[in-house]
Amino acid sequence: MQQVHGIHVVHALLTSHPKRVQQIRLLADRKDQRISEIEELARKFRVPVERLTKKPFEQQAGNVRHQGVIAVCVPLEPMSEPEMLQKLASMETPHLVLILDGITDPHNLGAILRTADAAGVDCVIAGRDGSVGLTPAVRKVASGAAENMSFCAVANLKRTMAELKSLGIWLYGAAGEGRQSYTQIDYRGSAGLVLGAEGKGLRRLTRDACDELVQIPMAGTVSSLNVSVAAGVFMFEAVRQRATVAAGSDQ
Repeated sequence: MQQVHGIHVVHALLTSHPKRVQQIRLLADRKDQRISEIEELARKFRVPVERLTKKPFEQQAGNVRHQGVIAVCVPLEPMSEPEMLQKLASMETPHLVLILDGITDPHNLGAILRTADAAGVDCVIAGRDGSVGLTPAVRKVASGAAENMSFCAVANLKRTMAELKSLGIWLYGAAGEGRQSYTQIDYRGSAGLVLGAEGKGLRRLTRDACDELVQIPMAGTVSSLNVSVAAGVFMFEAVRQRATVAAGSDQ
């Protein structure tokens, strides 16, 4: 079993995957509308609810920001690689996928998942080794997005990138030495956005597997952006371009 904490993630868990939730634990003196909504959802899906006073609740929660709510649940397993490839192959609309190479900070991965969900990304793909997985900390930062976003952890990122290319997905790697700005790229077709680890960037094999390297121009004194911020910049440029096409087709 696994514990997840926080209003948004527990609400999303009860909404999207109620059968995974075994018990809800609430801080006894916290009574507000958001907690009431969680209690109502738990009652709807017949999930036991326990109210605890502060000391035993803190002992259960540990040293995390819990917002007065804990869900005891069956861990959500990442999507398998065959499932992910089958999902993408069955899609008729242009794909938008995010590929992460060596992201180790749970706050960065959680923020990326939250932004990917907002941007309508079809799947987030990460290497299984040397990367953070779907930990409780990641789920907390993602504010419920981890319960809805298709996330796939793969054994061989280079091989998976080759499989994505066979589906007609063009892979753009974020790198400071990229020849073009990210705004000069056409993301209206099937696109995979590839981002590397905090401070290290893309590994050589991942870099070589990209179809093109692109950069975010830096006007100030810093040389690069935090990976979660960079991911958001790339994703919403793709969203902007696709929205422009959709708006044009409606006219």
